[in-house]
Amino acid sequence: MAQMTITEALAEIKTIGKRITAKRAYVTQYLFRVESMKDPLEKEGGSAKAIKNEFQAITDLEKRIVELRRGIQVANEDTILEIEGVKQSIADWLVWRRDVAPVRSQFLNMLSNSLRNGRDQAKRQGSSLVSIGSTAEKPTDIIVNINEAELAAELEKLTNILGQLDGLLSLKNATIMID
Repeated sequence: MAQMTITEALAEIKTIGKRITAKRAYVTQYLFRVESMKDPLEKEGGSAKAIKNEFQAITDLEKRIVELRRGIQVANEDTILEIEGVKQSIADWLVWRRDVAPVRSQFLNMLSNSLRNGRDQAKRQGSSLVSIGSTAEKPTDIIVNINEAELAAELEKLTNILGQLDGLLSLKNATIMID
């Protein structure tokens, strides 16, 4: 396999997918015919031969996808990115972005919304939300057991990491060569 960038490999995979779709449609078109009808591919060796050739071509294209994906995976495992002081391979960052970041974001946003709702509810009841470590003025005041500034900073950090990651992935995909 010739060297190419990850971006080029991803584009090729997309093109291969379209080619496979077209070949499958071609096979379906010539899958069967009425005996009395002349084989439209007779001059090329017949429909059966054409279908067999297309199957082989599809198999070859599928193998190419696997080769390209393997090359991308190796490059992603070998390339380390540092974002906000965290060093991981691109492969690990991709897993983190897919499996960890959305759940973490949802959790942090849920905590932030709960605090906002708790503050509104306390206000309606004549109470206050009191930060951890502070002294409540009334016995009905509600103690918040999380540092709200730290929570906001975590949300901002997550947003920054995701933004930096997207930018670095675009850059690396355009510059990292695979075999």
